[in-house]
Amino acid sequence: MIMPRGQPLLLPVNPVFIAASLAVGLAINMLPLGRVVWTPDLLMLLIVFWSVHQPLRIGMGTAFLLGLCMDVQQSALLGQHALSYSVLAFGAIAIHRRLLWFSVPSQALQVLPLFLIAHSIELLVRVVSGGIFPGLWIFVAPVLEALLWPLASWVLLAPQRRPPDRDQNRPL
Repeated sequence: MIMPRGQPLLLPVNPVFIAASLAVGLAINMLPLGRVVWTPDLLMLLIVFWSVHQPLRIGMGTAFLLGLCMDVQQSALLGQHALSYSVLAFGAIAIHRRLLWFSVPSQALQVLPLFLIAHSIELLVRVVSGGIFPGLWIFVAPVLEALLWPLASWVLLAPQRRPPDRDQNRPL
């Protein structure tokens, strides 16, 4: 694969780092913070990030299992988060090749519709099952998740960046 101009060559990602980041995201989502409607879903952000950067390791099955964990923890309708996370992972895998050619701020604009669709699915399942409409503040969360994309990209790609090589005899 030809690398886009200006992008550094990254080291392979450690699968333990992927699992640890997803476990930390799940734990942060499970914190009893009083779950405000507009709070960004960090697990959703991590699922999209790893589905874009490592689509063969993190896919719809992982997203479904993490969604079931969130459903059980939040006492939501079983499958509500699982469905939205699976659709989110599918969308991220579908656009991952195109998305990597954009700069990080442009990537944030590209993933915003994915976050909107996932939150809309959660809202639709909640309302159809007899829940109350939480208000339009629910659509602030996808915007916050898209704004967190550059920070997540910088933090999660940091272990893969090569340190500058001071040796003049080795080109790589």
